[in-house]
Amino acid sequence: MIGFVSPQSGALAGFASGDNFVVDRIRKAAAYTGGFTAGGKKYDVQIVIKDTQSDPNRASQVARELILQNHADLIVTSSTPETTNPVATVCEAQGVPCVSTVVPWEAWYFARQADPAKPTPFTYTTMFFFGVDQFGGCFVPMWERVSTDKVVAGMFPNDADGNAFRGAWPDIIEKAGYTWVDGGAYTDGTTDYSSMIAKFRREKCEIFINAPIPPDFNTMWKQAAQQGFKPKLATVAKVLLFPADTEALGDLVNNIATDSWWGPYMPYKSSLTGETAKDLADAYQAASGKQWLQTLGSTYSLFEIAQKALTAVSDPHDHKAVAAELQKMNYAGISGPLDFTKGPVPGVAIQSPVGVQWKKGTNFPYEMVVVDNSLNKAVPIGGDLQATNA
Repeated sequence: MIGFVSPQSGALAGFASGDNFVVDRIRKAAAYTGGFTAGGKKYDVQIVIKDTQSDPNRASQVARELILQNHADLIVTSSTPETTNPVATVCEAQGVPCVSTVVPWEAWYFARQADPAKPTPFTYTTMFFFGVDQFGGCFVPMWERVSTDKVVAGMFPNDADGNAFRGAWPDIIEKAGYTWVDGGAYTDGTTDYSSMIAKFRREKCEIFINAPIPPDFNTMWKQAAQQGFKPKLATVAKVLLFPADTEALGDLVNNIATDSWWGPYMPYKSSLTGETAKDLADAYQAASGKQWLQTLGSTYSLFEIAQKALTAVSDPHDHKAVAAELQKMNYAGISGPLDFTKGPVPGVAIQSPVGVQWKKGTNFPYEMVVVDNSLNKAVPIGGDLQATNA
């Protein structure tokens, strides 16, 4: 049995809005409908979905339910540390294999350590995504193409993502020849960002970076427009990753840049069916009437990995054996090549994102356009980088 945990309701629900579509598609794939063969024996495959309601405490609770009540052989989980970290922590403690995604690796790895300064590799928990170095490799080349005074404003909350970014970004910024201005470690759910905005204006910040939860960014960005903070280039993380995020901001979203780790422009294919990234995106749009979103590929890859790990062992109920397969996983699928042996730490596979901007679209109000492929030359450029604010 494979358990799947994601935030299908609550503040983080945008991350999971395509999850049920992907799971339905996986269940219909021949590799799953025919069952898994391991050690010469065939096993039926069951997938049980759990909603965290965007609550870390509930994430822990449903992970325990999957282990103790459903007897999960493997748990996969996606979307922000608030989801992945408590699930992975429960799995590590219970000795159940787990794969996480859509979480910066630093926020997943170091935040779960008893002593982050002396980290210890995990045995049962692995993940794939990328980290602050890749954000830097994605964002800095875009900064370099816009004429600014090289002062960077950072909006980072006092949470796992915010603290990971706050710890890592200053070094990247200084090495690139920019000046760092920290807006302060605010609490998630803050409603008044006037003092932060005033600081950014006072320091004449013309570049903006962040890693808030989506509702907080919407509030801050609207206040910034009202109070005259209009950076020449906004390169945002954790927000504006999905089409639904653009609706709340309207034209304020135009030419905001972010990272893209998956999309129909990626030249990758499923290891289960051979369908392309574009096929998956098109199928979602046809079935839902909604615009594709990046987590389609991430969720799909979780089940590619599950299939590979559970069929590589002689007994899929052997948690240690399955966990060992995850640690040495190296394959190519709909999210591209994923090598869990390369690091930066054991059990972490790194993706290479591209820089995109939200621009007025043809089929939808706003669409992601690839404007920088410095980290992933396999992805074609789709348009010109433009300043967020002139």
